Amino acid sequence: MTAATAARTLVRTALRGSLAQIRHVRAVPQGAAEGTVATVYAASEREFGLLAPPLALHSPAPESLAACWLMLRETLLADGRVSRAAKEAVATGVSRDNSCPYCVDVHRAQVRTLPPDDAAGRLSAWARRGGPRPFPDEDAPEVVGVAVTFHYLNRMVNLFLRDSPVPPLAPAALRGGMLRAVSRVTRPPAPGAPAPGDSLGLLPAAPLPPDLAWAAGRPAVAGAFARAAAAADAAGDRSVPEPVRRLVHDALADAAAGPPDRPGPLRAEAAADGLPPTLRPAGRLALLTALASYRAGPDAVAAFRARRPGDRPLIELTSWAAFTAARRAGARLALR
Repeated sequence: MTAATAARTLVRTALRGSLAQIRHVRAVPQGAAEGTVATVYAASEREFGLLAPPLALHSPAPESLAACWLMLRETLLADGRVSRAAKEAVATGVSRDNSCPYCVDVHRAQVRTLPPDDAAGRLSAWARRGGPRPFPDEDAPEVVGVAVTFHYLNRMVNLFLRDSPVPPLAPAALRGGMLRAVSRVTRPPAPGAPAPGDSLGLLPAAPLPPDLAWAAGRPAVAGAFARAAAAADAAGDRSVPEPVRRLVHDALADAAAGPPDRPGPLRAEAAADGLPPTLRPAGRLALLTALASYRAGPDAVAAFRARRPGDRPLIELTSWAAFTAARRAGARLALR
């Protein structure tokens, strides 16, 4: 075994233990995974280099896990027109905009360990501020797709993970090196990017909703988001009461029409006061996930769990709210 291989093995071993970072739910252990969960876990190890906590946190809800993997794989990892460095720059820009320090750490480190792409800076700025597209229309499915994926993932990571994949007691002088080591590990051992579309069999085919039409130019990206949207809708039907779904849609529409300042947690929580008392915990958690995930705390999760125990309803409610917000963000970006 070479020194480089040994180092990668050590980092992977440490990162497998990082599933203990996940808060509020218990991820399915790798040794106990079955069915869809086992398939996604194996695919992540093979094509991403490891089982990342932002993916594994979805494991109590297998369909949500599969949807997350489809979006991540077909936009960020799969072979396409846009370089991995450019995609990582988009992921970093979106993560900054959503105040997700965990994802900023990971994807900024990725950018620094990849061959440079002259478009990366422009793409990161566009992902944060919008404006005219700094890329051709034919790149939109991949670029907007990465942005939507991370608008989704940032919200889930803010809720279920701490602020960084680096242990909190790690010396500041070692953080950069540790993050670069993580970045080098989170690549498949085989050379080359994975083939597009190979993940789509994890979920049933579904029509592409009109608000995701920006994905239509790349069949694998369109297939991933069509399936993810159907999975999110089904999760919402199971775990998000209809009045809560309506409230989240209305709140997102109001936020889009209002001033650019993001709604604060108090405003998000107050919007749930008009719901029946039994639905307010679900309403508050869904609104915080969609509008202010960076401020959603354990009290909101505990209040929801008091009414709906179990990990699956918690993942399905937050996943639905995060995806609903992410697809709206994508529709805005696609118009520019």
